[in-house]
Amino acid sequence: MASLAASRPSFTIVAGDFVKTGGMDRANYALADYVSRSGGSVELVTHRAASELAERANVSVRRVPKPLGSYMLGDPLLARAGRRAAAARRAADGVTILNGGNCVARAVNWVHYVHAAYRPDFERSLSGARRALYHAHARRQERLALRAAELVITNSEATRRDVIERVGVEERRVAVVYYGLDAALFAPNDAEDRARARSELGFPNRPTVAFVGALGDHRKGFDTVFEAWRVLARDPGWDVDLVAAGAGSELDAWRARAARAGLAQRIRLLGFRRDVPRVLAACDALVAPTRYEAFGLGVLEALAKAIPAFVSARAGVAELYPSELRHLLLEDPESAGELAEKLRLWRAKGDAGGAPLGEFSERIRRRDWDAASGDMLKTIAERVS
Repeated sequence: MASLAASRPSFTIVAGDFVKTGGMDRANYALADYVSRSGGSVELVTHRAASELAERANVSVRRVPKPLGSYMLGDPLLARAGRRAAAARRAADGVTILNGGNCVARAVNWVHYVHAAYRPDFERSLSGARRALYHAHARRQERLALRAAELVITNSEATRRDVIERVGVEERRVAVVYYGLDAALFAPNDAEDRARARSELGFPNRPTVAFVGALGDHRKGFDTVFEAWRVLARDPGWDVDLVAAGAGSELDAWRARAARAGLAQRIRLLGFRRDVPRVLAACDALVAPTRYEAFGLGVLEALAKAIPAFVSARAGVAELYPSELRHLLLEDPESAGELAEKLRLWRAKGDAGGAPLGEFSERIRRRDWDAASGDMLKTIAERVS
């Protein structure tokens, strides 16, 4: 394999999407963007790539169909195209980067999520049975792909442990590279900025907490947030609103539950949003009681804006919290009571982070996507022969 110290390395990256929304999609976009701007050539094997990336002269796109808009149906097509592209790239002495179980090939594998680390609860229905079968398939493919990889790169130490302990990858073949972020988009806001953002978004000018994630994904823990808000709203003195940015199959059902609970004016379910930085600019805190999170890019982005972010202690991003901010970590993502109590304390004190949060925000913003992508290439150069 050619050294990545060479001036113009060549890459193939196999991933479902290369766009600026979502966690792993944003990370894959950032890496392809960095390589192409650094003068290297990049082949993207994917269902979808943002036009500003795909149209570059040194970027080629091998588009893979996604029948009926289904990732489940598109997976075998992506795997087949990825295997062929990886073989061709290897023959040309280049580097192929895969994502988890999306393709089985001797290559670098960048793991954003470990299926073996979390088994969702599947309802007893035909659709639930299909999802259970898909999850079992994903776990098998994940095991095959990660064990075949030359090098496995994970987004946190927690993910690294899962890859070693749950998937059975040798410790010596696993490295950690944390995500970066867009520092310009996620700069801190002052009280005036928040008031302006609330006005522009049509929110009342009152304290607001954000939740970002798919409402139909039990893993994200919106049910815990909703129950905590039911508890908090019983107190006439609780003056904080909740806004949730995320779509999912249960969006309408959650809206109906909020109405039945008399919380329609206190919980705003926004659906899918492309302006998450603007939504966060209108908020004073973020909650993320996730049951499993390999990293948690949305939490990192909130922290970059100097917003207190309450997140599960087991999430990968929690590893980055300094000791002065450990009070923001949730020990039990199932406990609405714990979340409610932490939010009460936050509101009573008026500032859950203070100077340590400001210092942490500055440190986070120094590690942008280019820095993270540079670390990826350095790690591959050092670990893959």
